[in-house]
Amino acid sequence: MSLALSDLELLLDVAERGSFSQAAALRGWSQPQVSNRVALMETELGVVLFKRHRRGASPTPACEDYLVSVRQALSALRDGQRRLQGAPALPLVRLGCMPSLASTIFGPLIAALADAVLEIRCDTDHSPALMESLLTARLQLGFVLKCPPMAGIQMEQLGRSPIIAVVAAEHELAQAGRLTLANVADYRLAPQGWGDDCDELIRMIHSRRTVAQPLHAIQPAAAARELALAYGFLTFMPAVAVMRELQAGRLKRLDIVDLPPSHWEVMMAYRPGKRPDVAREQVLAAARAIGAAWREAGVA
Repeated sequence: MSLALSDLELLLDVAERGSFSQAAALRGWSQPQVSNRVALMETELGVVLFKRHRRGASPTPACEDYLVSVRQALSALRDGQRRLQGAPALPLVRLGCMPSLASTIFGPLIAALADAVLEIRCDTDHSPALMESLLTARLQLGFVLKCPPMAGIQMEQLGRSPIIAVVAAEHELAQAGRLTLANVADYRLAPQGWGDDCDELIRMIHSRRTVAQPLHAIQPAAAARELALAYGFLTFMPAVAVMRELQAGRLKRLDIVDLPPSHWEVMMAYRPGKRPDVAREQVLAAARAIGAAWREAGVA
């Protein structure tokens, strides 16, 4: 048996969906047809490609390594088809970031690269899934919060943004000067949930309240920002997520002297390659410029 293009596409579908049945449904095949075809590929390649289990199928490490080349080959073939059809084959860079980072990263990045000779595809997911997508070459660049290092992935700090308290410009606390957590504890509060430090802050605020009322934590950053701007809430969130609103005066930063220090450490993650990737380097340079703008604005 020799591998055909359709075999590579089948392999990718099974890996991305984690299911022989779902890959079969895409093609109008039966599940045994897909299983038999994958078995033939395993025989041809001399490796086990998938670990079968009751919930579906997971690619083996050998399969993950092979999928890097499969994706590159399929991408090159699609580029060739576009060339034959007279369409320009522009370099394509696939990006991913956490949902709370999307509006902070993607908008400025696309604006900065609007005239660059490349195309960008943006998606969101949680950090573990983004790291996995980087390892399997589904993404070329990911924006995540600092996490333990992973073999094969280069991590580069983009910015370390403090968690701050903000309210809308018309809020009665906007001009209050120095405050304590006790001063703000009885207001309508909805911190952006950013981890264990947020949970500890909520406990501290509850202990200072003089009236019994709920205290909400919310994700993503855009939702916390909306509660402050449109609904009169005080929120605690990374300064970088509200940089434009602070600069425009729509939100005001509160000076809460006993607010425990906490930070969002935003990282760029990518696989270092032996061959230069000019398009990815353009995106990295633009992202680094965004990080420099954060530092200049005092939000990272």
